Amino acid sequence: MLSRDIGEHHRATTPLELFFDLTFVVAVAQAVAGLHHAAVEGQFADGILRYSFAFFVIWWPWVNFTWFASAFDTDDIAYRLAVFVQIGGNLTIAAGIPRFFEDMDLTILVIGYVIMRLGLVELWLRAARSDPSAGTAARRYGIGIVVLQICWTIRLFLPDWLGIPLFVLFIAGELLIPVWAERAGMTRWHPGHIAERYGLFTIIVLGESVLGASISIQSALDEGEELKKLLMIAGGGLLIVFAMWWLYFDGPTDGSLRRFWSGDATLRDNPFIFGYGHLLIFATAAAVGAGMEIAVDHVTHHAHISGHQAAAMIAVPVALYFGCMWLLRYTLRQNPLRKTILYALAIGLVLATIWIRYPVLPIGLIAAAFMAALVLTRWRLESAQRKPAQAD
Repeated sequence: MLSRDIGEHHRATTPLELFFDLTFVVAVAQAVAGLHHAAVEGQFADGILRYSFAFFVIWWPWVNFTWFASAFDTDDIAYRLAVFVQIGGNLTIAAGIPRFFEDMDLTILVIGYVIMRLGLVELWLRAARSDPSAGTAARRYGIGIVVLQICWTIRLFLPDWLGIPLFVLFIAGELLIPVWAERAGMTRWHPGHIAERYGLFTIIVLGESVLGASISIQSALDEGEELKKLLMIAGGGLLIVFAMWWLYFDGPTDGSLRRFWSGDATLRDNPFIFGYGHLLIFATAAAVGAGMEIAVDHVTHHAHISGHQAAAMIAVPVALYFGCMWLLRYTLRQNPLRKTILYALAIGLVLATIWIRYPVLPIGLIAAAFMAALVLTRWRLESAQRKPAQAD
């Protein structure tokens, strides 16, 4: 298990990584369902807090494995078996999420999380034995992960009132492990591979939005609810998801990662900004699915909340996603001033739909107009850049 070449050509996601990602569809769906059910009962604060924690528990092991695999993937028998252990842990997490949302029972959730993390420890220790150049960093990863898993396990036996302070402490510890480990020498992840993996996870969370809205509309139609309003939600939801996809894949996302290895990096090219910053992108993209389900429940009178509250559950995640995409393009140095103004205008208009009774279609139309404006702006900029070259 030696470090792979960061300049390796045609470095692509492997079938095992795709299989690994597939299991996250289940876990993300459970987290979105928990947020949906909490919101329709009016439990907004509890629902958002539990969704945030559950999503972190899903996202963080994925991030750790993704960056490890980018640097050390051997795809041999031992490696595949270790990944299977992590897949089993992820499915255990998915099984524990409903119980966590219902009565804050963390037992199954933490067991699955610990299984996933310890499955990765075996790989880090193998890398430490096999590759002396990465030995110190790999051992630090192994030590840090084991210590935090002991802490998570002990937490199960402590009083409930210690819950939130310890959650914050342990999550901070988890996030600091890579910072500490990489100070001993950056593991040799592949920039193109990392960008592709993050793009694939974006598709997973966007797919969750499509699935959630589709199932809700189907259920409502089966009950004979009003077709016109449901078609408005379906049409608006599709426009929203199309726009979210377009925003993420509007340009290459590996620029800052490549600049980091080339030596032409600034602070915004730090890989931790790219790696950690995607948490909010992924979480808000998945939350849009819950928002569309809530919109259907509101139209069919199955939600015990006001129209403005239902509107906020779709408008706020979309606005946050747009804001996160602006930040991503900023770190990638792809955000001229004209686009910044467009982002700000789109975010403001989306948030204004909170005061509209049925906001999904208006948000979809705003998102579509936003996309059209971005495409036109980009075309004009590229045309202006081509003219001097043609004159020369």
